[in-house]
Amino acid sequence: MSSDNDDQLILTAQQREESREMRWVDGVTRLLDTKFRIPGTQTRFGIDFLLGIIPGVGDVTSLGVSGVLVATMAKNGASPRLVARMLINVVLDAVVGTVPILGNLFDLFYKANSRNLILMREYYEQDKHQGSVWPIVLCVVATILLIVSFVVWLLVVLFRYLWQLL
Repeated sequence: MSSDNDDQLILTAQQREESREMRWVDGVTRLLDTKFRIPGTQTRFGIDFLLGIIPGVGDVTSLGVSGVLVATMAKNGASPRLVARMLINVVLDAVVGTVPILGNLFDLFYKANSRNLILMREYYEQDKHQGSVWPIVLCVVATILLIVSFVVWLLVVLFRYLWQLL
């Protein structure tokens, strides 16, 4: 993974030239994970960390964007096994991210989207990318929709419970 003290591109120049979509994934990933720096430190953070501050809505939004990134990488040649590894990163980030304070600290250091893009870069470097794999893209979208639906359901249950306490 790139060091915490920079906001450099993750994909190589050649990888970025091969696909406009992968350039987009690289830019969005950096925006989500490493765009900003905490003053006086070398620790970088992105919009994902800031979204995590908003209970529920931020986590669902972040999960949705991460799902789109994984789907785009799947469309651009990630194998089913690689997509499964990426989804584990995204789900771990989403689940831990729902825990107040601990989830935000986890987001600050785990950077699931950057991890996923580094996996994709290494996969490209090993020359294993296979081109478009629409069945995987559909599975990614379905998985993300199920997770988002579960989180929304959980929030509704929580708010109903809290409303009854009042």
